[in-house]
Amino acid sequence: MNFEFTQDQKILQSAIVDFLNKLPFDNVYWREKEEKSEWPIEFCTAMAEGGWLGALIPEEYGGSGMGLTEGCIIIEEIGRHAGINATTAVHTSIFGPWPLMLHGSEELKQRVLPRIAKGEFIAFAITEPDIGFDTTRVATSAVPKDDDTYIINGQKAFCSRVKESQILMLVARTTPYEEAEKRTQGITLFFTDLDWSTGALEAHEMHKMGRNAVPTYQFFMDDWEIPAADVCGDVGRGFYYLIDTLNPERIAVAAQAVGLGHTCVARAVEYAKERVVFGRPIGQNQAIQFPLADAYSRLEAARLMTYKAAWLFDRGEPCGAESNMAKVLASDAAFFAADRAVQTHGGYGYVREFDVERYFRELRLLQIAPVSQEMAYNHLAQHVLGLPRSY
Repeated sequence: MNFEFTQDQKILQSAIVDFLNKLPFDNVYWREKEEKSEWPIEFCTAMAEGGWLGALIPEEYGGSGMGLTEGCIIIEEIGRHAGINATTAVHTSIFGPWPLMLHGSEELKQRVLPRIAKGEFIAFAITEPDIGFDTTRVATSAVPKDDDTYIINGQKAFCSRVKESQILMLVARTTPYEEAEKRTQGITLFFTDLDWSTGALEAHEMHKMGRNAVPTYQFFMDDWEIPAADVCGDVGRGFYYLIDTLNPERIAVAAQAVGLGHTCVARAVEYAKERVVFGRPIGQNQAIQFPLADAYSRLEAARLMTYKAAWLFDRGEPCGAESNMAKVLASDAAFFAADRAVQTHGGYGYVREFDVERYFRELRLLQIAPVSQEMAYNHLAQHVLGLPRSY
């Protein structure tokens, strides 16, 4: 049993840390991007120029062909350095669209993957206003116009960076729910270009509590015509292809949570050493020490589960339980660390220039998305503990 990174992984970790430290994007940059709700194009461009995008995309499509473990190393360090605005801006490009890599035609992969690796961005259009996590109930329709074209009609919600992206992964029903033999059938996956000049697309920003540098939209499609060649895999099998994204996505979320969680602890420790009250640094008080030590312990435990899940995934072994546990443990541990960082700072923790309030708002999201803690517990209860399905 060996918990060490390989030599190549250590080199990768040092390389991404050095790269991030040399970027001119400090806390002031991210604070301003958050306050102004501005897309961090400068950071995204730098990441593309540095060759960090497409890390997991195979080399034959312009990527680096790394494993999920290496992707987690990269995304953890980005989270540690710059927070969830930064990781969310680039994580779909770093990890690539798994359904396309696994199930797409060679022509579709050749057409889409190299663009992502070079720095074009991809948005996901899955969730709809009324369905929550029940993807089988998507109502967005894809109806063939002819052999070469589909017509898309519908509405999506919580579409991150859709107006900032050039490519869209779209989930739509090619068979209405009522007509499908099984509720998981009749859903089709598309990878298509976002062309706003057609007049068929509209997006309205959803104003959020945090992570505002990465805009989130309500997305409308009205008689939008897209090529039939943009179908990924077989028509009607899209739900099963989406399942392939669940484990790596949850592991990636855990990695970014651990990264920013450790930053929260580090900032709190630094402040606790410097802040003097009643003639002594507040970090000398156990009421400050114990919660920070607790937060650090939780993060390290979550980190171990995260990299165990990534290790299993890279070996092609089942990792559904570990992926869900990593996501739950890491997002809870990171939010606890953010809460303790705010509390350690006292009144200053509520002040924007100290940044920990921003981390608090960013990390709260990860307990909801991309899957809620409750849905992750549903998976563990049913598939690990053997309890009856509850939903």
